[in-house]
Amino acid sequence: MIPRYSRPQMVSIWAEQSRFRIWFEIEAHATDKLAELGVVPKEAAAKVWEKARDATFDVARIDEIEREVKHDVIAFLTHLGEIVGPEARFLHQGMTSSDVLDTCLAVQLSRAADLLIADVDEVLAALRKRAIEHKYTPTIGRSHGIHAEPVTFGLKLAQAYAEFSRNRERLVAARKEIATCAISGAVGTFANIDPAVEAYVAEKMGLAVEPVSTQVIPRDRHAMFFATLGVVASSIERLATEIRHLQRTEVLEAEEFFSAGQKGSSAMPHKRNPVLTENLTGLARIVRSAVTPALENVALWHERDISHSSVERMIGPDATVTLDFALARLAGVIDKLVIYPENMRRNLDRLGGLHNSQRVLLALTQAGASREDSYRLVQRNAMKVWRGEGDFLAFLKADPEVSAKLSDAALEAMFDEGYHFKHVDTIFGRVFGAAT
Repeated sequence: MIPRYSRPQMVSIWAEQSRFRIWFEIEAHATDKLAELGVVPKEAAAKVWEKARDATFDVARIDEIEREVKHDVIAFLTHLGEIVGPEARFLHQGMTSSDVLDTCLAVQLSRAADLLIADVDEVLAALRKRAIEHKYTPTIGRSHGIHAEPVTFGLKLAQAYAEFSRNRERLVAARKEIATCAISGAVGTFANIDPAVEAYVAEKMGLAVEPVSTQVIPRDRHAMFFATLGVVASSIERLATEIRHLQRTEVLEAEEFFSAGQKGSSAMPHKRNPVLTENLTGLARIVRSAVTPALENVALWHERDISHSSVERMIGPDATVTLDFALARLAGVIDKLVIYPENMRRNLDRLGGLHNSQRVLLALTQAGASREDSYRLVQRNAMKVWRGEGDFLAFLKADPEVSAKLSDAALEAMFDEGYHFKHVDTIFGRVFGAAT
């Protein structure tokens, strides 16, 4: 995490004070249930809350203890004992460090997922607004980067809306997958702690019970979570790359908002660069870099090892903080995106109607020509236009083999732009609902 690409609410989830607060709550709730079960005195459980409920944990002191004991959970429990007093001996009864660490991580990732889902909602709102605004704004569709057939700019944004809708569903599923609690003790057998404690802590922390843990929560859950973040990041990059292409000088169909006083280049004062979407492309790479380590964390030794621990301490905050920032930036880019319908029209008309070649091809086949002959006739006239020799429709009308099959009026009908947009309403209905 670096401040440049961080937002406070997500960063706070991973702050040391927040982590120790979650650790305390796990321990205190577990002690409450143990008291109810008669394992520890009820007065001791009450004293834990009384002494530490509103405590600010001394991070420097915990670090000092850890330098000696070389164990972060023991260091925390020692410091907590300094706050609570003698009753602290009843903390952590029958528990192991992973019960605290894994349950805490589940809480943190669940809270991070909540923020990310809200971020996606902001992206969806911006995409919906701009898509409806440009529902029928014609533009050229491109395949392989080459002019193909017309689409509308609204359809481009509708595609992104549908993709981020799927991403929202994925994040909801990933949140559910990661939100499990394990308070099962050494090697996960509950030998020294009742499963009722786990169920109680899970309820209090807003988690589900992990059906079976091996002392650690199985890391396939975490792998799925970070893989989902990687997919969301790739969707960000896909849309960012589209905007970068559309902002190219030779295209200039859309452009990032350029604010008053903004400067695009230290050397060339005329520059207006797609810096935000370039930044999003880079941030997406960072998020995706967490996916492979998360997958490799699945294969731990026997009932546990800690090879996953160092990985998760880094990718947990880095991936969620970075994705949170990227989604917020993307929502702003879409909301303020400058769109140039006149340039879209210019580019659409640039090849003199060649985007209607498929319609002519199909009309010739329906008029009796073989598909091979139809393709040959259309292509030879299209290539003249490609070389800048004239107008596509005029060449078709002047071609005796074409005119033998299609009248001038029939050919002219093939150049009706509205033909390409007759199902825009259908697509929008599928994506946004009938009201659009």
